[in-house]
Amino acid sequence: MSGQPKPINLALQGGGAHGAFTWGVLEVLLDTPEIEIAGISGTSAGALNGAAVKAGLSQGSRDLARENLAWVWSQVGAIDDPVFAPWLSAVSPEAISLAIETSLPFAMNDAMSRMVSPYATGPFYTNPLERIVTRFHYDDICCLDRGPDFHICATNVRTGKIRVFTGDEIGPKAVMASACLPTMFRAVEIEDPETGALNAYWDGGYTGNPALFPLFDPALPRDILIVNINPLYREEVPKSAREIQNRINEISFNSSLLRELRAIEFVQRLLAQGAVEEGAMKQVLVHMIADDDLMRQLSVATKLVATPQVLHQLREAGQTAAKGFLDAHFDAIGQDSSVDLPAMFS
Repeated sequence: MSGQPKPINLALQGGGAHGAFTWGVLEVLLDTPEIEIAGISGTSAGALNGAAVKAGLSQGSRDLARENLAWVWSQVGAIDDPVFAPWLSAVSPEAISLAIETSLPFAMNDAMSRMVSPYATGPFYTNPLERIVTRFHYDDICCLDRGPDFHICATNVRTGKIRVFTGDEIGPKAVMASACLPTMFRAVEIEDPETGALNAYWDGGYTGNPALFPLFDPALPRDILIVNINPLYREEVPKSAREIQNRINEISFNSSLLRELRAIEFVQRLLAQGAVEEGAMKQVLVHMIADDDLMRQLSVATKLVATPQVLHQLREAGQTAAKGFLDAHFDAIGQDSSVDLPAMFS
């Protein structure tokens, strides 16, 4: 890898604590001077990761972006001390996932979330992300003239439509809205700057996980690198109640992404056939970093319950997957998609 940096856009999926995988991916990309991050679209954990990177790169510092990521995940529960690395890697992620899922506290909390509304807590309610996101440097995150373009996705509760926050629209409430699971958190209310009305928002994963269309801007590069943390495919048909609920979660949080990828594949076919005038539509190049083998060992439980062991293993897996992607597909960036979309939808 040499020459001028290759500009790319990042599309960062949400998936709770599994976003630590994206942390590892981003560390490798930030350590690769041959890659320039031009745009970021993030949802939920992807919004947290994206905000950390945007704040650092707005200051012109990749090191600061890495430090921001480490701080965010230390707040979530990660242990970033190499002394503990062997211990953190000792237990398989599948065993940890099963232990959490079959524990009495998790079962009780899961049952309560289905029967008791988060509004039932009255004046004692607090959003657990608030203590983290209120400490972000929004002057750096919101600026439009420094660092990559940055977009956060949430779902409008009343309309069911996607809402993309950009620039000055991004603040603590926008980040919390993007990660607002409705069975656990109260809808985040944000004032509409034009009407003054309060709009309620839930997790952006329902409508854009993440949204790709903000990255179609002609001023941005053609390449979109998706960091996928929800398995697209499972060989085994789920049969237990736990497995069924887990697969429903995965399908739900992949559906919006698959719709946008299908639309990109359709446009690619039109362009290849000469059915549309050249320049009328953007030729988007799609890349993906994922580790479905690891993610299939995990579940909703490890998304909701952040354990240092799983966070460590996810981060390491993200680093390995990013290095593998760069080794295999760096030359394709700017030239061709490394994801075979026709095969994906055949």
